[in-house]
Amino acid sequence: MYRDTNRRSIAKGISWRVAATTTTIIIVYVFFGRLDLAIAAGLLETILKVALYWAHERAWLKIKWGRKKIEPFNVWFTGLPMSGKSTIADGVYKELQKLDIPLERLDSRDIRSLIPNVGFDRIDRNRHMYRVGHLIKTLQNNSISTVASFISPYSESRKAIRKMVKNNIMVYVKADIESCKLRDYKGVYEKALSGEIQNFTGISDVYEEPQHAEIVLDTDKLSVEESIEIVIKYIKKNYIK
Repeated sequence: MYRDTNRRSIAKGISWRVAATTTTIIIVYVFFGRLDLAIAAGLLETILKVALYWAHERAWLKIKWGRKKIEPFNVWFTGLPMSGKSTIADGVYKELQKLDIPLERLDSRDIRSLIPNVGFDRIDRNRHMYRVGHLIKTLQNNSISTVASFISPYSESRKAIRKMVKNNIMVYVKADIESCKLRDYKGVYEKALSGEIQNFTGISDVYEEPQHAEIVLDTDKLSVEESIEIVIKYIKKNYIK
């Protein structure tokens, strides 16, 4: 994908203005047979049209009609470890970037590294989700939408997120725990089963399934590409029209 640089855009504008002015000079010369008059008309036209274009643009900047603000939204991916949350969320983020809207990607693997000494019991996890919700709220106050992926196993923390942020889209990435174990390239399920990892969601800690998710993606039946398409279609239909 290519994007025009500012220098290329300026060069295109100049070349177009030269072509338009030359055309005016030729037309005047053909009709009146005077080169001095033709050049004067071309120069006068250039000056007037640049001034008129500037005034036209400044006037439209003050007119609100026809403008539609895209309200910031939050796409919240929740699910068991290794259910496919981060992979799908990464894909959704890449697709949304193509729409050229203010956007940030938040994932538990990155956020936890920024906040040390955060535990994994219910109280610590809920506190951590409140911090994340505050971060999303701050981004939304600056018109930035977010794509977030967190296990967020407890219903109370997901309810808190929904209350804190605007236009929250809950995406439940559903997967059978046996499927998650098969996808476990990190070996975390094995460590949890052996007792090496405590408070592990799905093994030694509960995962409370969302009851009111806007989107449910069964990754035992849907491919990553199909899941991404479902989420993007929902966003475009409800928030980017």
